[in-house]
Amino acid sequence: MVFRKPPDGGWGWVIVVVSFFTQFLCYGSPLAVGVLYLEWLDAFGEGKGKTAWVGSLANGIGLLASPVCSICVSSFGARPVAIFSGFMVAGGLMMSSFAPNIYFLYISYGIVVGLGCGLLYTATVTITCHYFDKRRGLALGLISTGSSVGLFIYAALQRELIDLYGLDGCLLIVGALSLNILACGSLMRPLESSDSPPPEKMCVDKVPDQYFVYHEKEKTVEENISILEKGYIDEKCVNNMPDFKQDSILNKNVLSSINVNEKDTYKKKVVEQTNFCKQLAKRKWQLYLNYWEETVVLFKNKVFSALFVAILLFDIGGFPPSLLMEDVARSANINEDDYHMPLISIIGLMTAVGKLTLGILADFKWVNTLYLYVTTLLMTGVALFAIPFAKSYLTLAMLSGILGFLTGNWSIFPYVTTKTVGIEKLTHAYGILMFFAGLGNSLGPPIVGWFYDWTQEYNTAFYFSGFCVLLGGFLLLLAALPCWNACTSQSSKLPPNTYSYKIASSA
Repeated sequence: MVFRKPPDGGWGWVIVVVSFFTQFLCYGSPLAVGVLYLEWLDAFGEGKGKTAWVGSLANGIGLLASPVCSICVSSFGARPVAIFSGFMVAGGLMMSSFAPNIYFLYISYGIVVGLGCGLLYTATVTITCHYFDKRRGLALGLISTGSSVGLFIYAALQRELIDLYGLDGCLLIVGALSLNILACGSLMRPLESSDSPPPEKMCVDKVPDQYFVYHEKEKTVEENISILEKGYIDEKCVNNMPDFKQDSILNKNVLSSINVNEKDTYKKKVVEQTNFCKQLAKRKWQLYLNYWEETVVLFKNKVFSALFVAILLFDIGGFPPSLLMEDVARSANINEDDYHMPLISIIGLMTAVGKLTLGILADFKWVNTLYLYVTTLLMTGVALFAIPFAKSYLTLAMLSGILGFLTGNWSIFPYVTTKTVGIEKLTHAYGILMFFAGLGNSLGPPIVGWFYDWTQEYNTAFYFSGFCVLLGGFLLLLAALPCWNACTSQSSKLPPNTYSYKIASSA
């Protein structure tokens, strides 16, 4: 398929709009799962740690499966994947309304909805990158705010639906709303040339000509020679026999010689195909070896190793507030009449503001994006330490806004990764970091929930979360201060990859 030059406009703005609403519809409920978390605690009576697995799986499984999501979009295209994933998200939400226990929710809400969201994120980012080049940063920034706006609206929407229709009715309605993803996906028209030639049969790798199938012309010549030689020999052996017998035997010998020659030709084809497969396997094995060698080279970079630890610890400690803040308010015995806005909605709104603000700051030449990222980590750790001292709605709302704004550092994380490893290694390095970010998203809320089940209060849990984020920030700062310039200069000299990978990012 031959793609035209990205138009940086036109139908591309339709793609931006539908991608925004796709992320709004698919990520709204999983990111605002804290409202549902309270209802599941009351409905199933399980521990906070066990119940928190539902929301953590829904938000982490898409990152953990990002390589698979990228392969699906590359193989089938953004439009089919978006439509199929829309059915996954809607079906998973509707199935969750019939959940008999918490283990059913692990599958229906955690895995099915989470994997559907991961596929949709990859599809929206991929199709947007196809349509934009010069304005790609603006386009990606606009569609990424869809998830934050979804968090802001769905937090209040799900609470209102639960009051009116109960938990089951809420999930059914939210699942029905997610079916609008199908309409958005149908508008993701692939960018391809109208006068492109019909697709030809393509091989995965080019191999030397001697490993291809036996040439038909050579086969025909050899068959003719073999038939003539065997026919001449057989004619001498039966020259004294009656003519009709000679003809019969000669025909049989000719047919048998043809069958033998076909077997030889088949054997030659098998040998050639075997050699072809061997060469292909060697090439693939070499690519895998190159991949792991490049991975080892990445981890020799001190800043990248510290960045890997920092993103893992940040997601373990920094993600739980978006899931558990409503339960923190209930545990602090805050009167519901004092609620002017759900705390999760505040987090979602400020996350969108943080993404845009930090993204703009990262574009200034005088701003070092690594130090900016470290600053957000250290401030997040301090804010987490302050949560146990918040005893009113106002203080929790302020901390929620601060945490939401700082969580917007996702928008500058690609900048930090690029500056650390170089543009040639960006895709490879970003895929590794996103995998461990998904691992942190999956482990963070259950760990905080287990701390509560153990101590019957959230203070120790958030001290642990704050310690994790601060530790990651200090390790990254220490790795960056003495050797930042050396590491970046080394990474810029690394040879470019001979392969390419597409990795999905976080919402």
